[in-house]
Amino acid sequence: MLTLMRVSESEGEKLQYQMEMMRSLRHVNIDHLHVGWYQSTFFGSFMSRALLDSQFSYQHAIEESVVLIYDPIKTAQGSLSLKAYRLTPKLMEICREKDFSSESLKKANVGYEKMFEEVPIVIKNSHLINVLLWDLEDKTAEVEKHELLSLSSSSHLEKSLQMLMDRVDDMCQDISKYNNYSRSLSKQQQQKHQYIQRRQQENAQRQSRGEPPLPEEDLTKLFKPPQPPPRMDSLLIAGQINTYCQTVKEFTSQNLGKLFMAEALQGHGS
Repeated sequence: MLTLMRVSESEGEKLQYQMEMMRSLRHVNIDHLHVGWYQSTFFGSFMSRALLDSQFSYQHAIEESVVLIYDPIKTAQGSLSLKAYRLTPKLMEICREKDFSSESLKKANVGYEKMFEEVPIVIKNSHLINVLLWDLEDKTAEVEKHELLSLSSSSHLEKSLQMLMDRVDDMCQDISKYNNYSRSLSKQQQQKHQYIQRRQQENAQRQSRGEPPLPEEDLTKLFKPPQPPPRMDSLLIAGQINTYCQTVKEFTSQNLGKLFMAEALQGHGS
């Protein structure tokens, strides 16, 4: 059995939970190999800097470490949402060097689609678990059994689209920050070029008068380049937007199947 630790409110709670879980596994003679952690998500919203830093910490210490993403809302609607992810080797190298500049990301050819790699999940249950599931199914009310066939999807789709719009707004703000940085950098480069030209002209005039040239100045102190905005946040936003789009695509595909099935049943009944 592979042990995955949860994300708690504090480091103290997380450490205590880990120790208790490892101790319980040892008491019942179950293999206990710590290979990562897990996190619940809300409508597929999990791409964040906190997740990136946590997974890097685990994966740096344990090479085969993974993070499990579980969506309880989607699972409650009849579709098990459980995915495992790892950081790609290129992103691990960038996180190790802590260089999130545009040049570094461009050199490593890292985009939002190359940040995480999905690990396939295979779920195997023992015979006792299968018996328990059959017993629970017999005790489940008929309404709950057929809830996954419900055609009502407006609330879920509306919430997903609203969260997608919010992240698109965040992306627009991030693009605006980068454009402001580009304009500031271009303006400073222009001022630096004009200053160098004036110095050259003044030195030429002093040389024609037989005067010594002006002393050299450290231009890096006179013209400090503006601080570029971190590009990792942009990649995370783009990755989250892509996740929302995939979630909406899967959800609408399932609902289209339900609608075609309902249409066929109505046609058969009439």
